[in-house]
Amino acid sequence: MTDVLHYADLAAALARLGVSDEASAYHGALCGALCRQAPEALDPLSLLEDGDPGDDAAGRATLSCLRDATARALADPEGRFAPLLPEDDVALDERARSLGAWCEGFLHGLAAHVHLELRDCSSEVREIVADFAQFTRAALDGAGDPEVEENAYAELVEYVRVGAQLIYLELHPRPPPAGRASQTVH
Repeated sequence: MTDVLHYADLAAALARLGVSDEASAYHGALCGALCRQAPEALDPLSLLEDGDPGDDAAGRATLSCLRDATARALADPEGRFAPLLPEDDVALDERARSLGAWCEGFLHGLAAHVHLELRDCSSEVREIVADFAQFTRAALDGAGDPEVEENAYAELVEYVRVGAQLIYLELHPRPPPAGRASQTVH
């Protein structure tokens, strides 16, 4: 996912559109909304919290391309999806804050456009949603071993990556492969 658009590129596109939203929060909202809607039914500008997108065609095109690439990544059976977060050379506390913002955005996007009844979802999806809600409050205490904190952050990112894709796959069941006849035996 990150080879399509980098965090800094999304942040720049949002800034050109006059939006102060954090890039990770926007990407999270996009992912959550894509779990509930087909990409062609989702206007990426509808996810903007503030700002006036005006006539910036390049910014609009960037968000549309990101929507399409994100939808393909979420649906990828090879698990190539990744949340769009700051690069590893950014301070860990800022990356952790961005991960929390991504999770908050995801939950917003998941719930904002189409009503979702969590009790109708699997226990796994309900657990992931509850975990994402906890991650929105994540913070570093700064007193821990930096290597341990980096490893913990990497594990959280991986959990979020897999969790978002699992939610997407549950809410977007795949049709059976073409040409496969019904397996019903009479």
